[in-house]
Formats: sequence, structure tokens, C-alpha cells
Amino acid sequence: MSLSTSASASSGALPPATIVFDLDGTLVDTAPDLVASLNHAVTQAGLAPVGYDDLTHLVGHGAQAMIERTFAMREKPLSEDDLAWQMKEFVAHYHATMPGASMPYPGVLDAMDRLSAAGYRLAVCTNKLEMLARTLIEALGLTSRFAAITGGDTFDVRKPHAEHLLATIRLAGGTPGRAVMIGDSRNDILVAHNAEVPSIAVPFGYSDVAVETLAPSVVISHFTELTPDLVERLLAGQA
Repeated sequence: MSLSTSASASSGALPPATIVFDLDGTLVDTAPDLVASLNHAVTQAGLAPVGYDDLTHLVGHGAQAMIERTFAMREKPLSEDDLAWQMKEFVAHYHATMPGASMPYPGVLDAMDRLSAAGYRLAVCTNKLEMLARTLIEALGLTSRFAAITGGDTFDVRKPHAEHLLATIRLAGGTPGRAVMIGDSRNDILVAHNAEVPSIAVPFGYSDVAVETLAPSVVISHFTELTPDLVERLLAGQA
């Protein structure tokens, strides 16, 4: 299928496809800033700082999981009160320093241009707090590209619950039958499975296992491979 054919399909009889991106580890490389904010918080509790390799696989699970894992690694108890003020310190530091060193992954802006030119809607579905997600996306000048941006606290559920993805698609004005999820980790591929939506996995994010083992619909090694042709093949069940 050619680019013109896929563009025609998305703007003609078929409704426009909705392309949903995970944020951390998929759209934007955020791990260094997240780890820096984590260390800002945990060192105030007397813990030794952690390194990049210790926690990058937990980025997609949210700040609370990163804090809990750090306390567990350091074998220090974490009460509910401790967790609450650790979260407050983490969020305040992270919000104040955005965008920091966080940058979109190579090729993703060009890929979004291709998809938008083909008539597709773009959206973000992340387990990051919505306020933090929106602040980061705005700081990077990307807000206008997305029809919807949802976080881990936008709805009553979050990835990998199917409704997080399905509600994001609806909020973007799309339909599940014409949607694709792009992510780097277990939660992203599992939410796509749960929502019965095709998935594209990227191997350069923060997964603790090889993304191929998560059974995505397809794996791309670079965003140059993210084309309208690929999207239409996925939607037709051909990839």
C-alpha cells in the first residue's frame, strides 16, 4: 500500500486512525531526569542515591513504584507517610526542572509529521501523572500535535487496564477498531492486548525484558519505520 493509498483510506470511507504513544521510553527519553528527581527525594530520607541502571525498567510504572523499589533496595522501611512526602518531593523537583535533559527520540518528530499528513490523530497514554505529562510535552513544544493526552490519574484505571487506552482513543475522537498503540514496555503491550488494539514495540526504552518476548504486533528499531503503510497493514491484520 502506498502513502497516498493509506492517506486516502484514513481520510475517505474509513475513519482516521488514532496512533497512541506511550511517553517515557517511547516518545521521550526521560530516564536521566526521573532518576535525578528520585535521588533528590530519597537522599532527603537518608538513602544513598541510585544509578540509571537500577531503575530505568520501572519508569513506566510511575514515581511511586520507583520510590518503593529504591527503599526496598536500600532495605529501609517505607511507611504511608514517608511515601506521601517522598512523592511530594519527587513531583515538585521533577516539575520544576522540566524539560531538563529529556528529549524526543531520534526520528519521532518526522514520524509524527508523516502520520499527521496522512490524516491520522495522535494521542499520548502514559502512567505518568497527567499534570507532569502535560508540562513535559508543553515544555518540549509538542502539545499541539496531540488530540488527547492522558495520564495515570486521568481515569479511575491506568495501563495495563484496557479502559485507559480505550478512553484515550475516544477522547482523541477515534475508535478502537482504527487505533494502534506504540510503547516500550510490558504495560504498553499488555494494555494493547487487553484493548484488542494492534501494538508497535520499540526496543530502545525502559523494558526489563526484550520487547519481542511481550508479543507485540510488530517491533520497529527506529522511528523511520513508523509509516502510514505500516499502520494500515497493522489495522488490516497483515503485519
